[in-house]
Amino acid sequence: MKKILLILAAALAPALTVLAADPFEPPYPEKEVLSTPDVTFRQIDPQTWHGNGHEMWFESLYLVEGRDRAVLIDAGTNIRDLDKIVARITDKPVSLIATHVHPDHTGSAVDLWPEIRINAADMVQVPAFMPQYKGKYNYYRDGDTIDLGDRRLIVVFTPGHTPGSVTLIDPDRKLAFSGDAFGTGNLLLFTNFSTELATCERMLRELDRFGIEEWYSGHYCGVNKENRKRVELIRDMCRDALDGKLDYHKSNAHPNFRYEAVRDGMTIRFNDSALR
Repeated sequence: MKKILLILAAALAPALTVLAADPFEPPYPEKEVLSTPDVTFRQIDPQTWHGNGHEMWFESLYLVEGRDRAVLIDAGTNIRDLDKIVARITDKPVSLIATHVHPDHTGSAVDLWPEIRINAADMVQVPAFMPQYKGKYNYYRDGDTIDLGDRRLIVVFTPGHTPGSVTLIDPDRKLAFSGDAFGTGNLLLFTNFSTELATCERMLRELDRFGIEEWYSGHYCGVNKENRKRVELIRDMCRDALDGKLDYHKSNAHPNFRYEAVRDGMTIRFNDSALR
């Protein structure tokens, strides 16, 4: 696990240099409501909270509450007593769902829940990233609705970063939670450009459908929401890659990625297989 975390840290560091500056105090617009040595929660609206774990580059998790129940989106890297912490924020029953299966999103705290909901396409990563989990896996599909009572989340399949990455959209509040699907400025492309291109085109349609301009990512620090312009930029880079027009170079920044392409502040890291 430690080796995996070090690899992810090496990958994220170049694109998040400004976030890693020492000292750096993120200018969160959200009010802090609870803090422990492992996580700090801030309130987005009366029924939505953002949590920052303190181990992996502003790793982000989100607590979304409805009238009858709540969901925790992602679980950070190593947050002790996370179930008890979220119970201090909401008295509703809380289920756990993951945007994707990487250890800064499905770390040790997942063991505190008897079941987790993911997209089945990410099961291929479970042996490497969640070998210890003994609970039940439930699967959501593209277009599924998660009913919280007077509130709903719509599942949008957004693979690219991983085979099973998803984005969760709250259409009524114009909120969305996309994990690492669009990289927050640094996309690690574990699949290929064709997949990511389809994801960007799909996401742009959903943004138009629900009138969403910016939303929350898997590494939110108060000033770096995902946005439409970034999705359009990734889309264009993917098109150029598939047409043989993308300007990229070899890089040693990540031991598992040979290449990186940088354009207008957006970095995509990938291997030869991404071009096929």
